[in-house]
Amino acid sequence: MPSVWPSVWAILALYLLAISVVAFAAFAWDKSCARAGRRRIPERTLLTLALAGGTPGAVAGQRLLRHKTQKQPFRSRLRWIAIAQALLVVALCALAIL
Repeated sequence: MPSVWPSVWAILALYLLAISVVAFAAFAWDKSCARAGRRRIPERTLLTLALAGGTPGAVAGQRLLRHKTQKQPFRSRLRWIAIAQALLVVALCALAIL
């Protein structure tokens, strides 16, 4: 019987890639709206995208687009989300080794 795990990992990887692209696009759109004086994406939405797994895209959007780099507490919250997710990955890897 073939293992189903490779397909689960592939689906997870595709999801994380997709949510990161969406998070980056949201940061880009919000930056564009800020420059044009249009209605903005709520910070809660941007942080939710990061929390849903889009942290790489959110951090890339923040750094590359220079968007919300000085805004507190947003910057701290995004950093805590990234730290929590990194710790989760380390814990899951440690469990997989045992």
